[in-house]
Amino acid sequence: MIFNGKAIKYGDNVDTDVIIPARYLNTIDKKELASHCMEDIDKEFVNKVEKGDIMIAGNNFGCGSSREHAPIAIKESGISLVIANSFARIFYRNSINIGLAIIECPEAVESISEGDKVEADLDNGIIYNRTTGKSFETKPFPEFIQKIIANGGLVESIRRGDIK
Repeated sequence: MIFNGKAIKYGDNVDTDVIIPARYLNTIDKKELASHCMEDIDKEFVNKVEKGDIMIAGNNFGCGSSREHAPIAIKESGISLVIANSFARIFYRNSINIGLAIIECPEAVESISEGDKVEADLDNGIIYNRTTGKSFETKPFPEFIQKIIANGGLVESIRRGDIK
């Protein structure tokens, strides 16, 4: 799995209420959720994000509630991958379940700046900052997680028979 995009960067402890504010949880419409993604921390997010972009974050990304709305809003906004120092565990699992690729790589987070061009090869565990020429090693995605991401989430992977 190879991802390419522009970096959109945030700091530590970005919680699910910032990713998708609770006032929008009365809908399950993915496009509606995406239209409000990150608005309480970055009013311009929905205008600057492009399909394939890569979100970069600090420690404890996705802390807060266990709602799946947060990774759904991020994925539907066009973000293809989230790279962080660390994730809240329930957010990590929810992200994989809905087919949002996420990876922990503190060295990459430290080095990547807002707007940098980033490539991530998660089959081989390498993240490239194409703007600076630096590369970083990370743990490759296991094959079963690759299947879940490629199929668009856990439910779809089970439906297709890739995961039993």
